[in-house]
Amino acid sequence: MNTAKVNETDRALAKVCGHCPVCRHARKRQKGAAYRFVRTMEEGLCPFCNAYERVYGRKAHEPDGAKEG
Repeated sequence: MNTAKVNETDRALAKVCGHCPVCRHARKRQKGAAYRFVRTMEEGLCPFCNAYERVYGRKAHEPDGAKEG
């Protein structure tokens, strides 16, 4: 995980990823075309996915911890 401090720009970009229908679908379903697409795009290509990882400490395709259990 990146140890750089998270700034307001990172938070704003991560919020876009949090509301992105493709990323939300990938986090919820954990399979399919959207999941594969997000896993490919987040590796340095999508600034929103990169900010999501910096802010929340998990990849954009990984499931939300609040819905588990």
